[in-house]
Amino acid sequence: MIIVRAAESAEEALADRTMRCPHHGCGDTLQRWGHGRRRRVRGLGTEPIDVQPRRVRCRGCGATQVLLPAALQPRRADSTEVVGTALASKAKGLGYRRIAATLGRSASTVRRWLRRARDRAHLNRLWQRGAQELIRLNADAFNAIAGTGNLLLDCLTMLAAAAWWARRRLGIAEPVWTLIGLYTGGRLLAPPA
Repeated sequence: MIIVRAAESAEEALADRTMRCPHHGCGDTLQRWGHGRRRRVRGLGTEPIDVQPRRVRCRGCGATQVLLPAALQPRRADSTEVVGTALASKAKGLGYRRIAATLGRSASTVRRWLRRARDRAHLNRLWQRGAQELIRLNADAFNAIAGTGNLLLDCLTMLAAAAWWARRRLGIAEPVWTLIGLYTGGRLLAPPA
């Protein structure tokens, strides 16, 4: 699976033959290879979004990949924005029932997300990814961010700061949660244990 900023930019890269195979040692160009499974994803709005991600195949090694837009999370029925909003609410101290009621999701789903957000190693990796992006964009902004002692809050703060600076410096118009999805490689939540 390859996380892309937007489906349109991925289509342009495929047409220009600039998208490369992610497998180590291959590096050949990718070509269109149909579409992945159609699925319905819920955003913060009322209407669900129908998505059918592009599949690609390497011209060299023959491996296939799915190009998933960063606004979506792999194997999730909810968008990055929904999952991220739940995590941000948890970082502010809200409980899973209140978050579930606010988002209009089941309490068990939100509780499962929040349990996945306890993995310290995963949160450290996300913090490091956000820090790398922020340092690349504005090292002074990185130095100005103080830790709070709440690893989830620190992680989301670092990722949000990197996304904010990317929008400001690079003129990127994508929403903040889409950029965070891109920085995290579509893995805002830790994989199941």
